[in-house]
Amino acid sequence: MTSVNAILAKELRSYFVSPVVYVVGAVFLLIFGVLSYLAVVNAGTQAVRMMQIQGAAAQLNLNDLVFRPTFYSAAIVILLVLPILTMRLFAEERKLRTFELLMTSPIRLNEVVIGKFLGAYLIFLGMLALTGIVPLILSVFSSFDWRPVLTGYLGLALMGALFLATGLFASALTENQIVAAFLSFGLLILVWLLGALGSVLGDNPIGNTISYLSFIEHYDRLVRGLVDTKDLIYYVSGMVLMLFLAHRVVESQRWR
Repeated sequence: MTSVNAILAKELRSYFVSPVVYVVGAVFLLIFGVLSYLAVVNAGTQAVRMMQIQGAAAQLNLNDLVFRPTFYSAAIVILLVLPILTMRLFAEERKLRTFELLMTSPIRLNEVVIGKFLGAYLIFLGMLALTGIVPLILSVFSSFDWRPVLTGYLGLALMGALFLATGLFASALTENQIVAAFLSFGLLILVWLLGALGSVLGDNPIGNTISYLSFIEHYDRLVRGLVDTKDLIYYVSGMVLMLFLAHRVVESQRWR
């Protein structure tokens, strides 16, 4: 077993013996289910209204009426819940006084960072996979375009990776898990608001550059079914940057 696999297995065991992952998973799935249900009810209401006006069965676009608003709302949900998954990654090591043991082990620091990140990411992907029952059930009763649905899930997976890497960085900064969660949440909110700031500055090089730094601008295109290389590069580079910063922070504390 490689060092990364050892850290990954340790993190997964830590998650599943703690009630946090079950609570976070249950809350995430419940909220996603409620959001999907409300979107479906709204689509049904619009179908009845259009049928009363037109006198015939209405053809509704489920991608616009159900999946797109659900994906937009899911972005807010993961922004709120993912910092709870990552707040313990390094902060708990310091609280339990196992940080020094981890740092003096023969495992390289980059393997520790990657292993901890992958542990949290696999938990998130598992939760995300369980939400796939929603489009599967809807596909039985109605037809829709699967491409925006799949790209929407791709957007959630990429954005989740960025959020988790940011949370890992925040956890490396402090030994208090609550502080780590709020710090991660604050950083993500600031990056989100860069999109609004870019819009205020207008369509110019500075405004466009600031808007590019906001993850919601890139997520919006993926939800609409548009896969652009620059959006993929944004999420991957952002994730790598956050992991690098976490590595540097832990390394700076290693020799204190």
